[in-house]
Amino acid sequence: MQIILMEKVTNVGQLGDVVKVKNGYARNFLIPQGKAKRATTANLAEFDVRRAEIVAADKAKLAEAQARGEKLAGLTVQIVQKAGVDGKLFGSVTNADIAAALAAQGFEVEKAQVRMPAGHLKQIGDYPVSIALHTDVAADITVSVLGEH
Repeated sequence: MQIILMEKVTNVGQLGDVVKVKNGYARNFLIPQGKAKRATTANLAEFDVRRAEIVAADKAKLAEAQARGEKLAGLTVQIVQKAGVDGKLFGSVTNADIAAALAAQGFEVEKAQVRMPAGHLKQIGDYPVSIALHTDVAADITVSVLGEH
């Protein structure tokens, strides 16, 4: 399916690109989330008319994400979970737990923005975690998992 990208999409293209993607990806993900529109002649004409407005809005989103990223960079978040004597957690610390801990500190982050390279945290310790605020902006934080008996 031919689509017009309304924002930068990783591994697909830049804002304003007309690209061909699989039908299901376009119908189920890109179009419902407002990341793309079908590449019809009417939509292409509308995009050309509104290009400056859309580019300005994208730059504003990027600037806002960079400002939030500077505040988040280097932050340490402490999460207390029940753990055994060997330091192994009963359960695990997920991206939802990290998003909730950040919200408690006043940083609004969606759980989908939390990138955990090693998967869920299952041991006591300090772990590096990345927060993807924008396709071009990621803030690295430290999650300190503390155990309680």
